[in-house]
Amino acid sequence: MSEHTELALSLFPDFTGDDRLRIADALNLVDELGMATPADALPPRPKGIDVAAILTSVHIDLETILAAVLSDSRLTGLLSDTELRRRFGDVVADLVKDVHWLNNVSIYSPDMANEPNQTETLRRMLLAMTHDVRAVLIKLAYRIQRLRNLFREQTEIRHFISRESLDIYAPLANRLGISQFKWELEDLAFRYLEPEQYRAITESLASKREEREACIEAFLAMLRQTLDREGIAAKIYGRPKHIYSIWHKMRRKQLAVDDLYDLLAVRVIVDTLPSCYTVLGVAHSHWRHIPKEFDDYIANPKENGYQSLHTVVLDETGNRIEIQIRTQAMHEFAELGVAAHWRYKEGSKYNAATEKNIASLRQLLEDKDNGNLLENFHTELFSDRVFVLTPAGKLIDLIKGATPLDFAYAIHTEVGHGCRGAKINGQIKPLTYKLQSGEQVEIITVKNGNPNHNWLNPNLGYLKTPRAISKVKSWFRYQQQAANIASGKQTLEKESKRLGIKTIDIDELIKHFKMQDTEHLYEALGRGDINNRQLAGALKIPELEPMPIKLASAQSAPQAAVIIEDIDNVVTTLAQCCSPVKGDEIVGYISHKRGITVHRSDCENIRHLTPEQQLHVIKADWSGHHKIHHNVPILIHAYNAPNLLGDVSQILTASKAHISNASLKTHDDLSAILQMSIQIENTAQLSSILARISHLPNIVEVKRKV
Repeated sequence: MSEHTELALSLFPDFTGDDRLRIADALNLVDELGMATPADALPPRPKGIDVAAILTSVHIDLETILAAVLSDSRLTGLLSDTELRRRFGDVVADLVKDVHWLNNVSIYSPDMANEPNQTETLRRMLLAMTHDVRAVLIKLAYRIQRLRNLFREQTEIRHFISRESLDIYAPLANRLGISQFKWELEDLAFRYLEPEQYRAITESLASKREEREACIEAFLAMLRQTLDREGIAAKIYGRPKHIYSIWHKMRRKQLAVDDLYDLLAVRVIVDTLPSCYTVLGVAHSHWRHIPKEFDDYIANPKENGYQSLHTVVLDETGNRIEIQIRTQAMHEFAELGVAAHWRYKEGSKYNAATEKNIASLRQLLEDKDNGNLLENFHTELFSDRVFVLTPAGKLIDLIKGATPLDFAYAIHTEVGHGCRGAKINGQIKPLTYKLQSGEQVEIITVKNGNPNHNWLNPNLGYLKTPRAISKVKSWFRYQQQAANIASGKQTLEKESKRLGIKTIDIDELIKHFKMQDTEHLYEALGRGDINNRQLAGALKIPELEPMPIKLASAQSAPQAAVIIEDIDNVVTTLAQCCSPVKGDEIVGYISHKRGITVHRSDCENIRHLTPEQQLHVIKADWSGHHKIHHNVPILIHAYNAPNLLGDVSQILTASKAHISNASLKTHDDLSAILQMSIQIENTAQLSSILARISHLPNIVEVKRKV
């Protein structure tokens, strides 16, 4: 083992036996690759070793230490992934890969500080892009090591790295519950961003450091003695205040450093809730307290759930000392369980999934012997998300599987409607391309572009996000609604002109058809919900006088398929407005010229008869003695398929149904409407045919036309 390796191993006293041998193997590999200095010189330690040493303060596991040593950028190109996996295993190799990505990612810009959602999205992206969240811990240690040596860099670089550390990495450390990382990141960054403020605070603290330490030690001793006499078991310790947090509070409260109450602070941890108030009573009875500085966050927890008693007392010499009192459970909730304390500090929204995963990480950090948790804990926090960039560098958060078209709708609805292409990292990709985190997306649009019906076909893979799908559906609904209103208005005008009606009572029509307003009436007409016969009836067309039932002679008509009022062989006509089929519930309507017309019971014409006209309705039923064929219109809405008519014809032939007529219309949006009249025997046969047609490819809707 080299002198360099022996020196480095001294940094990891917590590891013994085989673990030390594996660390030694990693350090020797560094030497083998020419990273060591001559033996007679004081060997400068590579950055990877410094980073690993930083990680020992949070009692991290062996794989993380190995990955930190082997993630040094100076090893790039000197150690293959295959060799790394062979010597140190897949876990270490994957961690090294993630750390290299995190160390090289360059998305942050100072402008993000003005958009909190952008910095939050970047933090989420960093977690999502790593396969194992321990890589984020290594990245945080690398950033601390970089900040410690930042004084060697140019001013511009110092400011950029420090700003990024405060905006991105310190909140991540805080969120993961690693207080010492958070404090050092904040203090070092603040030192470079506000050197004069930093110096003023440190000098003020340094001038009275010995006095403060002596004051705290004396107060702790007295408090311990007092609680012991009262028989209260408690953990008591001083609570340090860091430079950045001091400056932050000074700025928020507009106070000088010497006016802050919590520069001298202690924390008391007890076993039970009643003990919290007992300790508070003891403190207030032995020392004078400042009422306005008392906060009961146990009875009135903060919005994030934080609980503790805060009070400020004056010791014998008049020093103000803050005391925080809480139970062990409250302490773990606030400190170790990442109990929304970071949300309180950062102002972020609650996210149950994030909380659960981060709590698992804290458990991992606190119990490094938990092998199963350590092995299985990966960054599943945002495994269902992808994070992509606009050309301007703005981060967009989408669900996994999202396409450039989803991205376009996330930018703006009109960008989505006009989208006709996309460049991914500068290369043209199809709109069905599945986006990957970290990619830059540029949308190619056309002016006044409209969505395509194919975008809604899930089998084609154009859209994944519910928001984008909803936007496209809304557009088509609006367009169809506008077209139906225009068509309905024309229908009303043509029908009234055909019937010679010069004045139309719109309000009467709205009331007759039970519509909300004129637009809904026009839309129903245009959509075909109200047909011409129903419209004519509503326009007050004079109804012909009824006539008596006439029996058909054997010569004039075949045996009837319909029984009227239990009488067979009645002359009947099947109504064209509702095209009744054997199996439908039917009624007869007596008219003067047509004899008895047979309607479906739910026919709109029958449902809207006047009381006088309802007297002409008589009971009717199908005869069971004879088979007849009924002519039934059907409507098929589909994406334009070359073989649509042929496929439907094959189904009809197999079902022994004949086609009376057919009409196929295609539209600019690639949709197709196929209208057919088919001859069937009964409703059971019709239902079977419609079901089989609905299972053909690209069928949107198939129904019996009313």
